[in-house]
Amino acid sequence: MKRVLLKLSGEALAGAKKTGFDEATVVQVARQVKQLVDSDMEVSIVIGGGNFWRGRSSENIDRTKADQIGMLATVMNCIYVSEIFRSEGMQTEVMTPFACGSFTTLFSKDRAKECMADKRVTFFAGGTGHPYFSTDTATVLRAIEIEADVILLAKSIDGVYDSDPKDNPQAKKYDEISIQEVIDRKLGVVDMTASILCMENKMPMLVFGLNQENSIINTVNGKFSGTKVTV
Repeated sequence: MKRVLLKLSGEALAGAKKTGFDEATVVQVARQVKQLVDSDMEVSIVIGGGNFWRGRSSENIDRTKADQIGMLATVMNCIYVSEIFRSEGMQTEVMTPFACGSFTTLFSKDRAKECMADKRVTFFAGGTGHPYFSTDTATVLRAIEIEADVILLAKSIDGVYDSDPKDNPQAKKYDEISIQEVIDRKLGVVDMTASILCMENKMPMLVFGLNQENSIINTVNGKFSGTKVTV
């Protein structure tokens, strides 16, 4: 792997608190990413906003406005995590598809690739910039645009199951599954739009549990205990 896109869920960054930030968790992520950067890997990151806002569960707010609030939640997450990364000795850049004053820079494929080539961890905040598209879709879209080798999908569960392991203790975990099977079985690894983008553009994913010790390093180095989603 030369260039990867790491997707972090907002909930995972919140740790046991389930909301806001758990700094110890974010520091552990930062230290693992630093090892990747120090080994000359190009790293970009997308972070969900679920530790602050889940607009689709709101029944009283217009969907467009709810999604805009969610986009801003991801901007807050990326700025915070970016600063933790800087405190651990890395250089970072936060990009958004819309202007945020001096907080971020506007997304550009060329600019993003230049940043990563300069060992700068590049955060893609603000989703796609449009309502009705999730951070899953933004993750796959950005991975395709920057020509990433793989998406590292760090979740609160340790892989892809045939049913929700929280509800079904007998749920079966897959070691490997094709994106076509994910779509056919509606497994919800990422949403349907993102799944189809992966399939059409042959973008593989490695799905694993963020909270396992050294999970990011182990995934990159082949000590992988999650699920490989093939294309």
